[in-house]
Amino acid sequence: MSARFRELDWRRTPLGELVLRRRWDPVFDREVHEIKLNDEFLMSSLFTVSEVELARLALEGGSAPLDVVVGGLGLGYTARTVLENGAVRSLLVVDALGEVIDWHRQGLLPGGRELAADPRCTLLHGDFFAMSRAGGFDPAVPDRLFHAIVVDIDHSPRHLLHPGNADFYEPAGIARVAERLHPGGVFALWSNEPPDDDYAAALADVFVEVRPEVVRFHNPLQQRDATSTVYLATKAG
Repeated sequence: MSARFRELDWRRTPLGELVLRRRWDPVFDREVHEIKLNDEFLMSSLFTVSEVELARLALEGGSAPLDVVVGGLGLGYTARTVLENGAVRSLLVVDALGEVIDWHRQGLLPGGRELAADPRCTLLHGDFFAMSRAGGFDPAVPDRLFHAIVVDIDHSPRHLLHPGNADFYEPAGIARVAERLHPGGVFALWSNEPPDDDYAAALADVFVEVRPEVVRFHNPLQQRDATSTVYLATKAG
C-alpha cells in the first residue's frame, strides 16, 4: 500500500464494515485520519470545526464543577475540547463501537492515548440511545444527573445511522434527556443539516431556552463555506 495511504484497522461490526485509515493529503500538506462505516464517511480530521464548537458551545458559561456526558467518540475532537475546559470535573463518553474506543486506547488516533488516560475521562462501550431510555448513561450510578449532555452520533434528527434511534428525537425522548440533566443543564446536539424548525419547536416544549446555532467553516475540498447546526437547549434552573 502507498506510503501516502494506510489502512490502520478494519473490523466487521453489527452496523457493518468499519475502517480506520490514515493518508497524506498533498493538497493540504497534512496527515488525515478518516473513519468509514460501509461506504459512508463518519469522520474526517479535515473537518473538525463543528465538533470543537459543539463542545465549546455546550459548556459556554458553565461553572465548576461540571459533569458531562458525550454521546459519540469518533476521532475524539469533541471529547478533548470538553476536557480543555478547566471547569469539567468528569467526562463520560459513550460509543456503540468498542472498536473506536480501542483505537484511542491503542494510540491509533492522534491524542487518543492522552484522552483515554485522563483521570477525569471514562470511555464506555454502550448504546447511548438505549441508555437514555432506561437507567441513564452511567452504569455505576443509575439515574445519574449531568450538567451537560452532548451528542454527535446521527447525521441529523431526520438522517439517522439506525432507525432505532428515531425515538430519541421525539417528544418522549427529549423529555428523557431533560430528566438526565441538573436544573440549568444543557443539551447540545450536532446536525449536518440546516436548522429544523419542527425539531427546535419540540425541544422548546421541554426546555426553557432553545437556540439552533449555525456553525460555518471552510470546505477546502469544494472551495466554499459549509455549515452545520448545533442545537442548544437549557433546562429550567
